[in-house]
Amino acid sequence: MKIFAVGLNYLSHNKEMERTFQSEEPVIFMKPETALLKGGKPFFYPDFSDEIHYETELVVKINRLGKNIAERFAYRYWDEVTVGIDFTARDLQRKQKELGLPWEIAKGFDGSAAIGDFISKSEVLDIRRLNFRLDITHKRVQQGNTEDMIYSVDKIIAHISRFFTLKMGDLIFTGTPAGIGPVAIDDHLQGYLEERKLLDFNIK
Repeated sequence: MKIFAVGLNYLSHNKEMERTFQSEEPVIFMKPETALLKGGKPFFYPDFSDEIHYETELVVKINRLGKNIAERFAYRYWDEVTVGIDFTARDLQRKQKELGLPWEIAKGFDGSAAIGDFISKSEVLDIRRLNFRLDITHKRVQQGNTEDMIYSVDKIIAHISRFFTLKMGDLIFTGTPAGIGPVAIDDHLQGYLEERKLLDFNIK
């Protein structure tokens, strides 16, 4: 099982991070399988960072084998969706970037890919106009709508499949809007698609 993630996919987040660079193609990075956090299990704050940030994202699950998938057929290759958190060790990421070094350790550490319960795409009215949000300890901290994506789910799938064979069970984190921020021990995170709570866990 592979975990793909997309960077720079919402203009609001790019502005928030003061990024002026805009790629002509989706920006893809990966997390190892050991990054997966599911089933409502707690996220244990790691001892190697003092600045863990949440990034709330729509996550889709691949349901069939695919390579070089045409964008117009990409909808056939996923069948479930949920809310996920791309945890980032921001202090490590900043340090690695300053040194010109890869920053997988800031994105791919254990537990850094939290996912909620998946629902069938038949339960989603329109993946292109889907609201999602994150509440921390009952306070709304981040919200977005897939309508604001720079690259659609179908375009992302088509692009990834040029370079990587997609297999059943692979996950794609599709990018985060503005509103990222830090988490702290004892925080309670709850993620929603529209008004449906799919993600619910604690920071310890």
